[in-house]
Amino acid sequence: MRRLKAPWSAEKTEGGYRVQDSQGRTLCYIYCRDDEKNAEVANVLTWDEGRRVAANIAKLPELLSKRNG
Repeated sequence: MRRLKAPWSAEKTEGGYRVQDSQGRTLCYIYCRDDEKNAEVANVLTWDEGRRVAANIAKLPELLSKRNG
C-alpha cells in the first residue's frame, strides 16, 4: 500500500494551490480566481477561499494522528 508521507504542504501556483506530501507527490489542486465574480463564472474558489481549503487539507495528517492517539 502506498503511503502519503506527512507533513503535507500547500503551495501557491499560477492558477490556485497545490497540496503535496513530503515526497513531492501532488495530492490535489485547488483552482482559484482573483475575485468573487470571476470565481463564480469559472465555478471555482476565490484566492482567499482556495488558500484556506489548501491549508486545511495540508493539516489532515496532523489532525488524524491526534485523533488516533
